[in-house]
Amino acid sequence: MMTAFPLLSAMAACGPVPVEQAERSCLRDARYAQSPRGSVAIGAGSGGSYGRVELELSDDFLSGRSPAEAYERCVVSRSGQMPTRRLEDQPGWAG
Repeated sequence: MMTAFPLLSAMAACGPVPVEQAERSCLRDARYAQSPRGSVAIGAGSGGSYGRVELELSDDFLSGRSPAEAYERCVVSRSGQMPTRRLEDQPGWAG
């Protein structure tokens, strides 16, 4: 019984979340569907020069999904329900 408890706890953590919570967390997916995110760092010092490029691309962006489509898919995936508000009506969305 003791070995089954951690497994059951982990499975419960993967279950659906309340739709309101999914709506809040899915705003990030909508932002990444809108455009890629990234940063560039270049520098020089006594040890020489360096550079770093970071780029984050989402499947939604690469598939050409609109931010609203990505948001809806994410909410349904996480909560099992349709969003209660459109993406454009979500606080914090400035698409």
